[in-house]
Amino acid sequence: VQLQASGGGLVQAGGSLRLSCVASGRTFDTYGMAWFRQAPGKEREFVAGISWNERSIYYAESVRGRFTISRDNAKNTVYLQMNSLKLEDTAVYYCSARPGTWSLRSDDNYSWGQGTLVTVSS
Repeated sequence: VQLQASGGGLVQAGGSLRLSCVASGRTFDTYGMAWFRQAPGKEREFVAGISWNERSIYYAESVRGRFTISRDNAKNTVYLQMNSLKLEDTAVYYCSARPGTWSLRSDDNYSWGQGTLVTVSS
């Protein structure tokens, strides 16, 4: 599966952004999807994951209550709505797909998109 993320940009603290990720192929609804992020000098970290049928959704503690992951299987698209953004949310955000369901581990059989930069300013 090939992934194309978009929607990043510069936003003030407290603001919102919505990231989108479009997947190629006909089997999107067999993949768990996740968003990871990587800040400068830091390791890539899990942000949110969603199963193919949206019955399993999980958020990192740092974003829970502020971010919402969703998907539209008819459009082969997964979204990440980010509200109440903080300076520490600044990172490159990566969309990822994994056969079956999502995983917390970035090295666990994921396919990756190119990343989209989110910069939160004060």
